[in-house]
Amino acid sequence: MESTRNLLIEILEKNKNNYISGEQMSKMLGISRTAVWKHMKELQKDGYEIEGISKKGYKITQFPSKVSVNTLQWGSKTKWLGKTLIHKHSTGSTQIIGHQLAVEGTPHGTVVVADVQTEGKGRFDRKWHSSNNKGIWMSIVLRPNLLPNQAPQITLLAATVIADVIKSKTGLSPNIKWPNDVLINNKKVSGILTEMQAEQDRIQYMVLGIGININQSVETLANDIKASATSLRIESTIEWNIRDLIQETLAHFEQAYDSFIDEGFSPIKSKWESYAYMIGQSVRIKTFKKETTAQLIGIKEDGALIIKNEDGSHESLYSAEIQW
Repeated sequence: MESTRNLLIEILEKNKNNYISGEQMSKMLGISRTAVWKHMKELQKDGYEIEGISKKGYKITQFPSKVSVNTLQWGSKTKWLGKTLIHKHSTGSTQIIGHQLAVEGTPHGTVVVADVQTEGKGRFDRKWHSSNNKGIWMSIVLRPNLLPNQAPQITLLAATVIADVIKSKTGLSPNIKWPNDVLINNKKVSGILTEMQAEQDRIQYMVLGIGININQSVETLANDIKASATSLRIESTIEWNIRDLIQETLAHFEQAYDSFIDEGFSPIKSKWESYAYMIGQSVRIKTFKKETTAQLIGIKEDGALIIKNEDGSHESLYSAEIQW
């Protein structure tokens, strides 16, 4: 049914300056005129404005900005990412749904999007505030042919994609804070959570969670994050179309992911370091073994953070708490 509806939208878009009859569309789609009428009603529920005139037919007059399976898949620029797409008005966590679908065998590139998450989470089970429809809250199921120790590269890749989209669409200047946060003017605008199920020598699946603050105002940010978080609207004073930004993010991610599989991590590494937050500066770092001050140097091919200790030695970190 969704594929029929997408074809119907394409027909309406191609004929947006003219009316097209229900009879013509029924022949083109191989369905009855009554079925065409029912699809039109469903599209109107999604926010499509469609004009219908007896003996002339239908004409689409406005496309919606709301998020739904139909609106996300119509005009999508991806080849494989998001072809299986689930949209929830409200859910606990898109990550939970992503894991459930992955276990059930959902295909590589499945995308789960929610308007509201009531139990959104970040690294170390920290709460991610996503209890409104003013941001992008989504998870992507991936089945990469990679070794488990390469999984952090996907997180770093996703961060560069988000930074690229923000820069190209808004003109703002984002930075990436190792390993998984995107900042604007020293405040967090996006976070990434990568979880996986793996065996010793292969990844069974990954669920890549992406949260981006889009249209929150300072007043609508949760009190406990007002000092550390921001949104695209706060930084640009512009209200953004969330549907368009989801489509743009998925298109950029697919392109970057395919290039990564073909060319390896080196181009991603260079781009990540071009966005890196506080590279060359000294910060306080806490690991399981020690707490120290060190200079941030860059990242390794496997995604580890390279630091320069006070004694001049270089060290690679795979997990650490950094006091920025």
